Amino acid sequence: MRLRITSALTIFMLIAINPVASGHHSHANYVETEWMFLEGTVSEIHWLNPHSWIYLEVADADGQPRPWAIEGASITQLRRDGWTQESIQVGDDLKMRCHPLRDGSRGCLLGYITLDDGTEKEFD
Repeated sequence: MRLRITSALTIFMLIAINPVASGHHSHANYVETEWMFLEGTVSEIHWLNPHSWIYLEVADADGQPRPWAIEGASITQLRRDGWTQESIQVGDDLKMRCHPLRDGSRGCLLGYITLDDGTEKEFD
């Protein structure tokens, strides 16, 4: 009888904490129904959890470089998708497709990077 109560309690606790363990913050600050295309030079890259960051210098309408902050997936997810810390380096030129920030500032939620052969590879 004691084993049944302990088992039932364990199962209940696992179910109760599951939403907390699998929780994730919202991407509500991005317009996830829209895509924009960016092309620029990597000025910084941070391989971090829970999200990686690429800082890109993108030319504005006047040709002046402007910094953009691009949010990507976690290191774990990127590794699963075949990315390594050597895949992207400072100074690399990148083309990407991302979701813009709602407030119009220079930032995106990265979806895909266009590789040299023209194919897109997921980065989120």
